[in-house]
Amino acid sequence: MAALDDRHADIREGVRALCADFPASYFREIDERRAYPEAFVAALTRAGWLAALIPQEYGGSGLGLAEASVVMEEINRCGGNAGACHGQMYNMGTLLRHGSAEQKREYLPRIASGELRLQSMAVTEPTAGTDTTSIATFAARKGDRYVVNGQKVWISRVQHSDLMVLLARTTPLAESRKKSEGMSIFLVDLREAIGNGLEVRPIANMVNHETNELFIENLEIPAKNLIGEEGQGFRYILDGLNAERAIIAAECIGDGYWFIEKVAKYAGERTVFGRPIGQNQGVQFPIAEAYIELEAANLMRFRACELFDAGRPCGAEANMAKHLAAKASWQAAEACLQFHGGFGFAAEYDVERKFRETRLYQVAPISTNLILAYVAEHILGLPRSF
Repeated sequence: MAALDDRHADIREGVRALCADFPASYFREIDERRAYPEAFVAALTRAGWLAALIPQEYGGSGLGLAEASVVMEEINRCGGNAGACHGQMYNMGTLLRHGSAEQKREYLPRIASGELRLQSMAVTEPTAGTDTTSIATFAARKGDRYVVNGQKVWISRVQHSDLMVLLARTTPLAESRKKSEGMSIFLVDLREAIGNGLEVRPIANMVNHETNELFIENLEIPAKNLIGEEGQGFRYILDGLNAERAIIAAECIGDGYWFIEKVAKYAGERTVFGRPIGQNQGVQFPIAEAYIELEAANLMRFRACELFDAGRPCGAEANMAKHLAAKASWQAAEACLQFHGGFGFAAEYDVERKFRETRLYQVAPISTNLILAYVAEHILGLPRSF
């Protein structure tokens, strides 16, 4: 079964060849132990796939978001879980687009080589949730350093990353001209920060997705680690968030194709009452409809990537791509589980694992309702609802 858009065949073939060394049994065992796929991520790094967005002058491939999204899509389509490493793709945009020349020289070659991992981004807070402008974590300038205090939640891959992008207020909300101003972006060296002002507490969850609560008390960050201009961090982070939505859309599309290929094969072979269950329209139609929705989401994914790579506004397209793809993958997951019957719940079939993994994206990294609210306000011109 071929995707509607079959561009980037060389990338697809390369990622599939690597993934062949990490079959479903590998990810099943990792999931059972709630472990991190260290060997898989290391292999991706060695092959250069996680350096796709880094310019060639810094040791990367110099590719665009479209190509990066294909890498993530293929991981999921092969039965893996790109959530273990996708942060390095979309976090890169903040450093690439807004970092200083010195910061790029210092960090990008080492990220490209695998010496450093930039897998984590700390934005969300317990009391603010998706209302990012209400964050309370504060970074106070003291000489050549910032001293940070606050709390973050649902921060992924901290324990398997060397660097973390951190959003904090540098001007109190009450003193900011606009709610979206007064926030700044910092690059945190986790190797130095953990145990020296940064406490990490893992959050057990439904999916094998390493995520944590962060407690920040008098954490010192060198002023040179400020990315871009102080107070403009929210504007910078939007670039990363748009890339994140497009990347997540691609992963959902990869999941969706995995589910559809899995269930189409099973339905064609599984015989009940003397005929393949796939001969019944009650089985055919939900699978066909999920495939149609998936193909439409795929088009929006590439449109969002095209705009991002051209440096054009893509907030609407990135949000819509994520929304459509998450819905389509979940629709495909429902059909796959339903038509596998009891076998869908058996771990050895991998359906239940992938079912849990793709369900996450109805909620994260941005909920369905927030996307609908964005479209209503920013595209349809309706009054702001919150």
